[in-house]
Amino acid sequence: MNVEAGKPISIGICGLGTVGAGTLALLKDNADEIRMRLGSDLVVNRIATRTLEGKDLEGVANTSTDVFDVVNDESIDIVIEAIGGYDPALEVIKQALANKKHVVTANKALIAEHGNELFEIANQNKVVLAYESSVAGGIPIIKALREGLAANKINWLAGIINGTGNFIMTEMASKQRQFGDVLTEAQKLGYAEADPSFDVEGIDAAHKLTIMGSIAFGIPLQFDKTYTEGISQITPEDISYADELGYCIKHLGIARRSEKGIEMRVHPTLLSKSRLLANVNGVGNAILIHGNKVGATLYSGPGAGAEATASAVVADLIDLARHIQSGAQSSVYPALGYRDMHEQISVVDIEAIEAEYYLRIPAVDRVGVMAKISNILQEHDISIEAVIQKEAISETVPIIILTHSAEEKRLNQAIAAIEALDDVAGTINRIRVEPFHGEAE
Repeated sequence: MNVEAGKPISIGICGLGTVGAGTLALLKDNADEIRMRLGSDLVVNRIATRTLEGKDLEGVANTSTDVFDVVNDESIDIVIEAIGGYDPALEVIKQALANKKHVVTANKALIAEHGNELFEIANQNKVVLAYESSVAGGIPIIKALREGLAANKINWLAGIINGTGNFIMTEMASKQRQFGDVLTEAQKLGYAEADPSFDVEGIDAAHKLTIMGSIAFGIPLQFDKTYTEGISQITPEDISYADELGYCIKHLGIARRSEKGIEMRVHPTLLSKSRLLANVNGVGNAILIHGNKVGATLYSGPGAGAEATASAVVADLIDLARHIQSGAQSSVYPALGYRDMHEQISVVDIEAIEAEYYLRIPAVDRVGVMAKISNILQEHDISIEAVIQKEAISETVPIIILTHSAEEKRLNQAIAAIEALDDVAGTINRIRVEPFHGEAE
């Protein structure tokens, strides 16, 4: 495929929801700027969407309700998959790539769970599957990892990569509100879906972390090995105790290189209030990346929304248009940034990681309980960094412990032994603590 500079690039859009409509609007609004950058027009010649009624389709020559009309149209150079979900989005992308069309998608779930297969189809057909908009909306984090930081060995990355979760945690912290109340408000404001499980249980963030981790460390996409934990068990009490200890709680995606392999985990995390990520609030996203030469770099901005996501989609369109104009016969860059993947590097099981921990223990208010807890922790080679013991709540007293670094498996064994004590009245709440060594405060 070779299109001379000055000749329009033909675009087809599958799906006209938030992403598709936002992309169409951006292409119209910024047409002059895009032409100046590219030397050609990006022209939407065909759109397929489930319902045509009520859609702004002015200037689009061909419309239909069958998305395969787009992927099978020989005049289309680049297909935008903006359907979302798995079906029929997966088959749409496969068919478009098989038809030797470049594809742009914002579908993080498909990339995280089927990306290895889709990139192979793209390579076989000498076309590109671009996915900048699948992670962190308008933040160009894929390009930063794959291109801007390509000279570095990435040590770790950590991100607030779900705006809904960050909004909930921010509201709970600032107003001492319960999780359920804030979730209801988030749904009313349009930040959370009617079924919010992808956001609050960490699945959305895990999809994004899987993609970023694969690019950062050169490993195949392995969503099934990304540990995922949500925020529904966090209470205002936990937030208050963390604050007393000098921390805040954020829902983070963390990927780290260690001697055991690559850690890939999404969970609530205690952060020192002096850390950069601790000060990212509301629906914003932010990703902190530590390279062995550049040190820590921070990327922040809107992680969702029609215009932010469309900005990333059109950035991919412009890259692909330049690729087409160059007459390149294969992908300009490997999809995940590495020509040779580190197949031998494994993803570390969550029980094998080492971290510091916050424990909230509902203890019976009687003499000697703290000594028993300390003995159990010591038996499992877990040392205590700090303790807060509050006044009794009815017959129980919350004991708050911060530990030094320990293997998670040993901590789990210690928690089981402590919960088995007659002096402990309920489940222990555990939150991991991250110091992020190497980040400037």
